[in-house]
Amino acid sequence: MEFFIDTASLADIQQARDMGLVDGVTTNPSLMAKEGIKGAAAVEQHYRDICAVVQGDVSAEVIATDYDGMLSEARALATLADNIVVKIPMTADGLRATRTLEGEGIHVNVTLVFSAMQGLLVAKAGATYVSPFIGRLDDQSQEGMTLIEEMVTIFDHYGFSTKVLVASTRHPVHILQAAMLGADVATIPPAVLFKLIKHPLTDIGLEKFLADAAKMQS
Repeated sequence: MEFFIDTASLADIQQARDMGLVDGVTTNPSLMAKEGIKGAAAVEQHYRDICAVVQGDVSAEVIATDYDGMLSEARALATLADNIVVKIPMTADGLRATRTLEGEGIHVNVTLVFSAMQGLLVAKAGATYVSPFIGRLDDQSQEGMTLIEEMVTIFDHYGFSTKVLVASTRHPVHILQAAMLGADVATIPPAVLFKLIKHPLTDIGLEKFLADAAKMQS
């Protein structure tokens, strides 16, 4: 299972990369704004900076919602670095753009997916990734992980190459469940990613080992 980090923070990306925890990055305009990145030129440079830190795929999102606009933005984003993957929304125009872009060799991550039927359409359109947003489903009193199970089952049945990228993860249990269900990728906010390392028994055990080692030196 691949881990992507869901952020625009270069410091968090570098920290996670140095720990060997990052296979790729997902980001979006909201995360860019959180880092104070403003203006088209600054956004493009920030994408280049992220791609220089991470060898894996980096998802960069289009703003346009019409077919021609998405194609124009996607083609421009794809020139920024070889590992750019373009995020396209799950709409009729988005599916059409996905088919066109993948045909041109530009990898696509279709985002804002909330049903297995949408996921099937994304796979048929030939996307590299499909991003089901499980946390937002949980917020609506639906079981987000059921969607992951359905998508993985459908994709396995028909041999689709589209990767299931579990998005909107909120806590470590989401990552565990996604891994157990066989999802290809989970994109994880830094706060959740670093929580995966921690366990209270590890801390207690380390504290005891260090105390016993100190006794041996006295």
